[in-house]
Amino acid sequence: MKISIDLETYSDVDLQKSGVYRYAQSENFEILLFSYSIDDAPVICIDVASGEEIPEDILLALVNDNTEKWAYNASFERVCLSEWLKKKKPFIASVFTNNTGYINPDGWKCDMIWAAYLGLPLKLAGSGAILGLDEQKMTEGKDLIKYFCCPCKATKVNGGRTRNLPKHAPEKWELFKKYNIRDVEVEMNIHKRLSKYPVPEFVWDEYHLDQRINDRGILIDMALVHQAISMDELAQSELQGALKEITNLENPNSVSQIKNWLSNNGLVVESLGKKQVTELIKTAPAELKKVLELRQQSAKSSVKKYTAMANMVCSDNRARGCFAFYGSHTGRFAGRGIQLQNLPRNEMEELEIVRDTVKRGDYELLSFLYDSVPEVLSELTRTALIPRPGYKFIVADFSAIEARVLSWLAGEEWRMEVFANNGDIYCETASRMFKKPVVKHGVNGALRAKGKQCELSCGYGGSVGALKNMGAIEAGMKEEELQPLVDMWRESNPKIVSLWYEVDKAAKTAIINKASAETHGIKFICKSGMLFIVLPSGRMLSYVKPNIGINRYGSESITYEGTDGTKHWSRLETFGGKLVENIIQAISRDILCSSMKNLSMYNICAHVHDEIIIESPMTESVDYICDQMAIIPSWAKGLLLRADGYESMFYKKD
Repeated sequence: MKISIDLETYSDVDLQKSGVYRYAQSENFEILLFSYSIDDAPVICIDVASGEEIPEDILLALVNDNTEKWAYNASFERVCLSEWLKKKKPFIASVFTNNTGYINPDGWKCDMIWAAYLGLPLKLAGSGAILGLDEQKMTEGKDLIKYFCCPCKATKVNGGRTRNLPKHAPEKWELFKKYNIRDVEVEMNIHKRLSKYPVPEFVWDEYHLDQRINDRGILIDMALVHQAISMDELAQSELQGALKEITNLENPNSVSQIKNWLSNNGLVVESLGKKQVTELIKTAPAELKKVLELRQQSAKSSVKKYTAMANMVCSDNRARGCFAFYGSHTGRFAGRGIQLQNLPRNEMEELEIVRDTVKRGDYELLSFLYDSVPEVLSELTRTALIPRPGYKFIVADFSAIEARVLSWLAGEEWRMEVFANNGDIYCETASRMFKKPVVKHGVNGALRAKGKQCELSCGYGGSVGALKNMGAIEAGMKEEELQPLVDMWRESNPKIVSLWYEVDKAAKTAIINKASAETHGIKFICKSGMLFIVLPSGRMLSYVKPNIGINRYGSESITYEGTDGTKHWSRLETFGGKLVENIIQAISRDILCSSMKNLSMYNICAHVHDEIIIESPMTESVDYICDQMAIIPSWAKGLLLRADGYESMFYKKD
């Protein structure tokens, strides 16, 4: 049996800030409407808010692993139903097979993930529009959701109520039921439209693993979080006071007021961004320098991560739902809520001692020992993630995964030798570029930084602009040496350069001929208005409505439709180097998923880029975990992987 569902719900918790797990745990959480279709039959809407009961056989089907369950953003429906069943139907809730207390994700599939797999918009309305469905998502939905699903402001007009019920607007409620039904109909139509290009079952297995990791969550040290937030408030008060004393401004936190003050004192600035302020501090007069330093400390966003943790944490102090499966075009994961992928780095050596100082709430000692309390709190952000009592963290990550995959796919033998011998790729790159030995902290050691800069900037066709974006000028490199550096890197890596051009050629051949082409074991297939790049794993990258156009340089260029940097659907341009970047990042993602499957018997509670965080028994070996992580998938013969790890009683950047 296949069942397609859609829920409309109410909670007084902000879904955007807190995520679905915390949202559904609210005491005031309710399912308002439940629409479903069995095996594509006409949709039935259950008006739960008005007292109608969801049939028991349907509820039992939803917790049965053998039932195929579909929804758009299915994790929302699954988590909401889990919490609702525990409160309303404890007998059925006892059927759960997921030891985290949520309906087992096995058997659940998501139309949104299917759309993402095919390069379509993630919003239901967006996918429906691109696919040209006869029936589209109803535009009234946003207003109806705001009216019925969220708390409202008490006014004299509404009698002081803080929530709108069906009886308060019967006509709107009837429209809301139609909206709920339409969503299921649109989901089913998308399902039918995409049926020619199914998501491989192994990708659904990865989705289910992702859902189990999200269900498990990661424990937050809330004592540290609360103290950090309190200390940041004290620090901000002191910083604002010091700024007011120097500037006499009413609101020194105002960008415009600070700019005007600096201008009146002889320093005209266009921006107060972090990079600009750092540069200005180097040459500013003493008083202005002090203001800029205070401003920089004040602007430190250390507390935002702690606030996000407090918003997301569930009743057991675990933050759940931190990861979005297929969060990017390449299939890589995206962060949600706390955004673990961009936590501040920690560099202080006495991390544990300082952490204990903050947990004790000893603000006086902390401010005495360190010039910037916000900076300290920022460095401690990672340490708020902890294992449960009696366990430890084992953190393992791949060494230079993208560089290894790029070298393997291109067949750049000298680079493979470096990895085989556990050499330093930055030193060897610099040695080949400058044709002299380069040893880290040794002979010609200063050249290593240039080799590293080129490695990070040039692997996907990047040139002078890429070097600048990666901070080459700030690192002390001169403008006139950048192009020669690019040329030397390319000369040292001829097979990688060849890979860019061969991929570009194969993609264009497939698009022009509406056929298939292949290079370096990667297949390019153009059919039904799509360009598919078949990866070694068997997973595909998808590009909607590919075409050949002319770029701003007057050259032939590949274009396709996708989501741009402003999250709008538009025609985008790509080229061989960019396609290689997509391919390498996608393969690296597939390797991470393969490793997570190898380690799925452990309590994986988070993953950050190419790093896996395991809540492990105290007796478990770091070396064993790293060995398991570095197992080569069967489809990647010849690839050289290496994983390094450490153990700790809190998360950190080792």
